[in-house]
Amino acid sequence: MTTTIIIGGGVIGLSTAYHLARKRAGRIILFNKGPIGDGSSSRAAGIITGLLWTEVGVQVRKLSVQRFHELSEELEGYKFQNVGCLNLFDPPSWPERQALLPLYDRLGVKYEILDADEMRRRWPQLNPREDWIGLYDAQGGYSEPDEYIPALTRACRALGVDIRENEQVADLVLRGGRAIGVRTASGVIEADAVLSTIYSWSNRFFERLGIPLPVKAFVHQRYVTKPLAVPPQFPAVNANPLGGYIRPASGGAMLLGVETADREEFRVPSLDFQMSTLRAPAGLREKAVADFSEYAPMLVDAAWHDERVGLLTFSMDGEPIMGAVGQIPGFYTALAFHSGGFAYNPAAGYLLAEIIADGKASIDVSSFSPDRFDPADVVAYLATTVPQSAAVRRRH
Repeated sequence: MTTTIIIGGGVIGLSTAYHLARKRAGRIILFNKGPIGDGSSSRAAGIITGLLWTEVGVQVRKLSVQRFHELSEELEGYKFQNVGCLNLFDPPSWPERQALLPLYDRLGVKYEILDADEMRRRWPQLNPREDWIGLYDAQGGYSEPDEYIPALTRACRALGVDIRENEQVADLVLRGGRAIGVRTASGVIEADAVLSTIYSWSNRFFERLGIPLPVKAFVHQRYVTKPLAVPPQFPAVNANPLGGYIRPASGGAMLLGVETADREEFRVPSLDFQMSTLRAPAGLREKAVADFSEYAPMLVDAAWHDERVGLLTFSMDGEPIMGAVGQIPGFYTALAFHSGGFAYNPAAGYLLAEIIADGKASIDVSSFSPDRFDPADVVAYLATTVPQSAAVRRRH
């Protein structure tokens, strides 16, 4: 029987474990340094849209959206919130996205283009500016991390996945240059394949292997209101002109997420780093409310329930890093899904399971390969310290 070890118990690691188990691909062991989902996944907005910016990205997200709908039937206690996803643009930013519409048409991804009047008619709680353009994805929506992660974890365990919480992987174990397992405090655990999905911690892990990754992390924050007097009745919204997003949340609440574009990248100091130590800048929530209140007047008098601060990871070219690590046979990785790891996770797990178990994915994701970067460019990229505004940014 083959054994696969997965390092990282966020949604990408869980999804890969789930899809490997459904393929009956042998023994699967998943390690997480803390409780399952306690990194970026539990701090995610969970917004899903298929309207991305490259052919491969669109193909993978199309599969993700399909799987989210299917997972509503497969996972007990989980329901994909198919409220749609509205992507907002102002006149300067619209031509770049407009140029992608023929790609969406060719790949059969449906969308609608809406002016401000039509958006107000459909969703009276929203007040877009007159010159804003809406690109609406009716198949999109959101997943609540607090529902999805436990449901996926239960499904993995029911399928026989050995989930080991609060057990940190210290090193990859090599023999003859090949990955043959991992080392934890309890010793060496051998495997036929090892997958790392540890996101923001990846460079601290990969530097031990002499393989730098061109990845930078940035602090990101999201806030959730208490239940509103009138529940939100609108899609998940990528409000690009405002530098953030809003969506309905469980129990009639509303979620607001905002980036801090001028804040410098965050360098994870060690594998022991805990995301719970991160803090949002003072006054940021109040500023975000002021920025969004014209568009979403419901925020003005909202009382606040929750704040979660985490890290987003971006690669040098803005695209995910996913697949086999060519320098180390038997070793795979998946990270840097910009701000869209949650949206990618069903397809990413499905395709990684194919790559690990079958040697080839049903969608050609070679453009996401960890080996695509020039080593000299990687060194130069990592030597710089940049604000988030200088990264190749994507939203969901």
